[in-house]
This record gives sequence, C-alpha cells and structure tokens, in this order.
Amino acid sequence: MLAYADLLAHKRSIAIVGLGYVGLPLACALAKHFHVIGFDVKEQRIAALQQGHDATNEVDDATLKATTATFTSDPKMLKQAGVIIVAVPTPIDSHRNPDLKPVLGASLTVGQNLSPDTVVCYESTVYPGVTEDLCRPILEEASGFKLGQNLFLGYSPERINPGDKVHRLETICKIVAGSDPSTRKLLAQVYGTVVSAGIHEASSIRVAEAAKVIENTQRDINIALMNELAMIFNKMGIDTLEVLEAAGSKWNFLPFRPGLVGGHCIGVDPYYLTFKAEELGLHPEVILAGRRINDHMGKYVAEVCVKRLIHSGKAIKGARVGILGFTFKENVPDIRNTRVIDIIEELHEYGIVPLVHDPCADKAEAKLTYPNLELLDLKEIKDVDALICAVQHAPLKELDPSMLKNMFKTAPYCVLDLKGMLNREACLEAGIDLWRL
Repeated sequence: MLAYADLLAHKRSIAIVGLGYVGLPLACALAKHFHVIGFDVKEQRIAALQQGHDATNEVDDATLKATTATFTSDPKMLKQAGVIIVAVPTPIDSHRNPDLKPVLGASLTVGQNLSPDTVVCYESTVYPGVTEDLCRPILEEASGFKLGQNLFLGYSPERINPGDKVHRLETICKIVAGSDPSTRKLLAQVYGTVVSAGIHEASSIRVAEAAKVIENTQRDINIALMNELAMIFNKMGIDTLEVLEAAGSKWNFLPFRPGLVGGHCIGVDPYYLTFKAEELGLHPEVILAGRRINDHMGKYVAEVCVKRLIHSGKAIKGARVGILGFTFKENVPDIRNTRVIDIIEELHEYGIVPLVHDPCADKAEAKLTYPNLELLDLKEIKDVDALICAVQHAPLKELDPSMLKNMFKTAPYCVLDLKGMLNREACLEAGIDLWRL
C-alpha cells in the first residue's frame, strides 16, 4: 500500500486527469506539497497552461506560472503516479441520460498506464455504483491488477463553484471515501494537506457518490420552487424579489432565487440520480418535476418578452431584442450548457432577431459551439425593441438606466431583468418598463 510519506518525499507523484474547472485548481494546490502531473487529452489546453494562461479564469496567470505542476497530454506519464485523481466531466446526452463516456474513457487510459499499488480516486459526479461497478472492471482489465491487491479505489466528489473567489477548494469541506479504510485514510491525508475546511470521511464509495449527486439535486428542486413561485406572482402582479426579501427576514428561510438553471452541475446531476432510480423501478416525481420547471424557464422568459412587446404596441416579427449575458453563470467564460440559448431559440420561433452580448465569453468558441450565434460588442446592441438582462456579469451590472435606454430604437423601454441586477427604483424613475423574474 502506498505511504503518504512517499508522496511527500516525491518518491511517487500525484496525477490529475482532466484539467478543467475542477482539475486545474486541484493540481496547482497539490503541487505546493507534492510532485504533480496534470494530464489532459486536449493538446491545445495543455499548450495554453504551459504558457501560463487558464482560459477558464479559475487559476490566475501568476499562480499558473509559479506552479511546479507538470502539464502533459502524454498518458504514459501517469505511470509515475501513486495517486491518480480523475476529474473529467460527466454530462448528459440529448435524451437527458448520463453520458459516462468521458469517465469510462479516462478509466481506460488510466488503466493502460497504471503502476502497481496506485490509488485511483474519482471526483467526477456519478450515480452510486459507477466507481466500483463500471470503472473498476475497466481499470482491472486494462492494467491486469486486482482491487485490494495492487489497485485501490477512492472517491472524493468535487465541490468547485466556478467564478466563486470566496468558496474555493481550500475553504470547502472535502468528502473522501475509499475501497478500504487505509485508502480512505491516505486520501484524507492528501486532501487534508490543501483543504483547511476539514475532511469528512464517508463509510463507503457509494455513500460519497450519493452525497454528491443529491447536493445539486437539492438546489435544483429549491430553485424550481422559486421559479414556480415567480410564475405565480407574475400572474398576480407581485414582484417576486420583494416577496423573497420579505420572507427572507425569517431566520430559517432559505435564500434561493428564481432563474435559468444551466451549467454542468445543477441542471445535470439530478438526471444521474433519476436514471439510477428508474433503473431500480422507482419514479422520482419530485426531482423530475423540478427539472421540468427549470428546463421550461427559457421558453417562459421568451413568452413574457413577446407579451410585453405586444402590450407596448411593437410588432413581433422582425423585432430586435438585446440579450445581455450568455454564459451559464455570472463572471465565468463557460458557455457550455447555458440555458440562455433556450431564450434565443424561442425568440427565433416568433421571428424575433436576438442581439447577444457577453463580456466574458469567447466569441470564437461561441460560434464553434453554436454556429447560428454571433456574439456582438456592447456598442452593437442598439435600436432594440426590448432588452433581456440574462446574466449578471460584473461589467453588465455597471450599466445605468440611461445606458440601457440608449440601446433602444424608441420608447417604451421594455427591460426584463432575470437576476435582479438592476436598481428597480432607478429604472422606474427613468421611465423603463422593468420586469423581474
């Protein structure tokens, strides 16, 4: 069994497989104490990291240039590792079923380049059983090793919150689990070296897998409730955010807000749990109801926009609607699984022309991912008939009512604020017809 002292003495390395939002910050943090190998199959990503720049902005250039971690796309370097941490994405497919190809493919690559007495620890979000029932056989067959003899398994679910500079790897309690007590203890020592918030040792890998998948399922259901309430209050002519601020004065009211639910966690993880539940013959009604509500919100926002255009006396076909913000959340450049695209596609159905600006997203990447979309400069958002403030990026929060009005062709100035980022009183005083989700 690998000894923690061997890692500290750099006799064995720690390898991180997958250098995205999760893997890169982990690699840089661990490299302060251990010899770290950062592996990713994307050669372009490796080249950028070697040059000292992280396009996700999770690790700043100064930290990246100072790190001692070795970044590579050569899988053979994994043979040097005593601990291999797999941090690849686990998305869903077009049918909203778990897409395990990345994690199973990573398992094959790791298995083909495994040295004896190595701990393979997964951070990817999966349903209970994936690590031991699906990944383990691949590792064993590809390596020729056997679990408990010269191969050991662990699971430590990632809790990275992209764009959050307060809740970071080091300040978030880490769950660890192992295929045996010794492996669990070793992983607790490794992660405990960089995580100051504490380590929670789960009794089994399945418990740790289940804990991760319900974290975001719980958030998804709570946001779905807020979205449903927002639709109810809209019918009543009541401002939802005012209601939530009033209710929030009670000590145990949970501070969730309505909004679009995209990204790689909240809008994805519940489907991993419901997939497994349905495989067991169960129908998770509450979870799926929450998913239906949240998946409907883009269409709902577009319909509200159309109705307000009609009430303002403006023609629908050919109307120009500015959309400020496109990424899946504020202050991050990631456009994958953004639900703003749902608004855009629904507006297209009405013959409306969406004009989209995002100060954080990469225009070339957006065009590659969404061929029919072209991100514009802010100055190109002009002569609009309505405006949707979709993502509260810091630069967009600096826009005042006069700036917003200058984007319009004519009055009335119909503005939909999905995140409550605008000053309501200032907008109303300026004559803006403001609607908040």
